[in-house]
Amino acid sequence: MNFPVDTLCPSRLADRLRAPSTPLSTAPGVDIGDRCFNRGVQRLFPTPEVGIDPADLYGALVRPRPTDRPWVELCMITSVDGTTTAGGTSGALGSTTDTAVLAALRRSADVIIVGSTTAHAERYRAPKKSGQRVGVVTASGNIDPTLPLFDSGAGFLITTRDAPSHGLDVIRSTTTAVDLSGALAQLDVAMVHAEGGPTLNAALLALDLVDEVNLTIAPQLVGGAGHRLAAPSPDELPRHLELAHVCNDGNYLFLRYVRAIQRGSTTR
Repeated sequence: MNFPVDTLCPSRLADRLRAPSTPLSTAPGVDIGDRCFNRGVQRLFPTPEVGIDPADLYGALVRPRPTDRPWVELCMITSVDGTTTAGGTSGALGSTTDTAVLAALRRSADVIIVGSTTAHAERYRAPKKSGQRVGVVTASGNIDPTLPLFDSGAGFLITTRDAPSHGLDVIRSTTTAVDLSGALAQLDVAMVHAEGGPTLNAALLALDLVDEVNLTIAPQLVGGAGHRLAAPSPDELPRHLELAHVCNDGNYLFLRYVRAIQRGSTTR
């Protein structure tokens, strides 16, 4: 299945832009246009630089496509103590710069994939970048076809042999389990951007499909029983990564890791 390039799915974007109980239109210092960013970003490693626009930093990267599938990039935010949500959403951890990084990564990608639970909890909507598709991963096919993302025609399902399609575009496995490797192999694109949640992340890690991780560390201690980056699995799955860059904006850290043997290049 060949999907055209381009999109911006704004649900997590909007969630991260506003503080709890703050209407999006009144969130201080927020530009919800195509290039919202904080001019205070600085790179600490490998080459120090100040005043970086995340759109330029992430847009300059060259990611070599593996031979049998797209390059898979995973973007997440965590607190200092390792949880990916506060008060039930990632938005409570985020900042305008974190939003800008997320937006830049989405612009770089050809296709976005996201778990069904995350897509529904955060009410994914129609993409803003023309032509980009958003694949919702679901084993059961138990989705809400009226979700704005599906209503826009941009959403499609990555699911099992027998799950209902709800009239949507579908990439199916040949069994009763989701086949992420097979689904990615069918995407004739260069880069896929994954946005979680932890169940999808764990599945991608178990299959060794993650080529890049962009991790924001928020300056918060949350505690509680929040989710970690990937759902627990019965076996340890060591995957060695190389630190490609470290940036900060105030007390937020922005880390980029890549496979040690598959580092994308950039203009620095």
